[in-house]
Amino acid sequence: MAITVTDRAPVPGAEEILTDAALAFVEELHERFAARVPELLARRGERRAEIARTGRIDFREDTAAIREGDWRVADIPAAFADRRVEITGPPSPASMTINAMNSGAKVWLACLEDASSPHWANVVDGQVSLKQAAGRRFEHTSPAGKQYSLRQDGEDAVVVVRPRGWHLPERNVRIDGEDAVGALVDFGLHFFHNAATLAEQGRGPFYYLPKLEAMEEAALWDDVFSFAEERLGIAHGTVRATVLIETITAAFEMDEILHALRDHAAGLNAGRWDYLFSIIKYFRDAGERFVLPDRADVSMTAPFMRAYTELLVKTCHRRGAFAMGGMAAFIPDRRDPEAAEKAFEKVRADKRREAGDGFDGSWVAHPDLVEVAMAIFDDVLGDRPSQIDRQRPEVEVTAEQLLDVASAPGGRTEAGPRDNLYVATWYIAVWLKGNGAVAIHNLMEDAATAEISRSQVWQQLHNAVVLDDTGRTVTAELVNELLDEQLEKIRGQVDAADYDEWFAPAGELVREITTSDDYVDFLTLPAYDLVCEKAAAK
Repeated sequence: MAITVTDRAPVPGAEEILTDAALAFVEELHERFAARVPELLARRGERRAEIARTGRIDFREDTAAIREGDWRVADIPAAFADRRVEITGPPSPASMTINAMNSGAKVWLACLEDASSPHWANVVDGQVSLKQAAGRRFEHTSPAGKQYSLRQDGEDAVVVVRPRGWHLPERNVRIDGEDAVGALVDFGLHFFHNAATLAEQGRGPFYYLPKLEAMEEAALWDDVFSFAEERLGIAHGTVRATVLIETITAAFEMDEILHALRDHAAGLNAGRWDYLFSIIKYFRDAGERFVLPDRADVSMTAPFMRAYTELLVKTCHRRGAFAMGGMAAFIPDRRDPEAAEKAFEKVRADKRREAGDGFDGSWVAHPDLVEVAMAIFDDVLGDRPSQIDRQRPEVEVTAEQLLDVASAPGGRTEAGPRDNLYVATWYIAVWLKGNGAVAIHNLMEDAATAEISRSQVWQQLHNAVVLDDTGRTVTAELVNELLDEQLEKIRGQVDAADYDEWFAPAGELVREITTSDDYVDFLTLPAYDLVCEKAAAK
């Protein structure tokens, strides 16, 4: 095999990360594992076609013995035993890394996926920051001259890295003339540079695995971990992974996914927007009963979402694994204490539900929310690091309950597609510009938000939904009208040059993927095409 790296404008720190030895390791990962990725992605398509034909999913008959078996995942490492609050965000710029690790959260989820835009500069700079973070002596001066340094009291957050999903390529790395697998590039570079350091500290390497749809995809990760450990002389089982259960098919394979990773498993996480996005993706042809209410109305207390989270807690604790709750995405407005307190109370209510249901910890998006969430889990956990010992034998969840989307309360109003089009356009524009996490209307939004937003519009259009408040049917004409309206609104909120370069192309991409007869599996794929086209044109 032969590996090559883009020869575009050099990225600061690239010489430290893109060493011959590191690239040889990435190449070796591809030689052994890359061919399995398109096979697994093809299986997703076959499964989607079957689900479209039958209109249902069920627990797998061929894995019943795994679900019924008496087994547990490997014991959790001491440094990873307390995860009551985790903060999320991208590792680039470096100031984000230091602020997250200094936030007081137990864990920092360093996101190379939904909260990162895969501009090559971000990919490399993120790895530079992660290498500095592993050393735990990290200082940074921003372009504006502000000084950042990592706290040295031993209370810095444990780092968990989220690589890209199996579906995303890395077009700046080519192996035998083909795009590299983004997940293997992210993992390979991080593991090569940091595994020995983190293992010596007893702090990893730890990972979050996104977008998995079946146990076979988890098994591929397990094989990657085992090979990487052996190849670099790291003890088997040192790597620990938490899987985001953010697809509807994965919700039917929680036991199987933990079992596939059992020597490397740490737990499962209950995502929200990606989970709803997956339901739309899989059941987009299944008619009215799978059409969701307005995004703002779909809460974690909807019956089908309760079934999903209850099953996740029960499954994890039965297997000795962490059950991690979802994101508190509020961005407190420090200039408006009254509004901030209302946001805090919403976060408290959500975290009380999670802690009361048995979750061992949860996510926040902003440092100001760490203390708020920490207080809730402190009340429930006390001095215990988790509540894994809390079993939930009373929980019995059926396939029908997981798929009972029709029982979700809420309306379908014109505000729904209007807001969705605004958020999708704004987020994609910022993503194209190079930022993968952005505050919109005091909420931290990432790619999952854009995915559910554009998917809801597509679903409503292709199911001819009649809006409750206006009585209008969602048609291509209505979507175009609302999108034009939102683009004019955005035009008045940003600089003209920014609008022309980023927001107008983003709006046209949203128009294309919401009104097309064909449903685009991931909006980040055509968006990445635009990123690469713009980079090549420079």
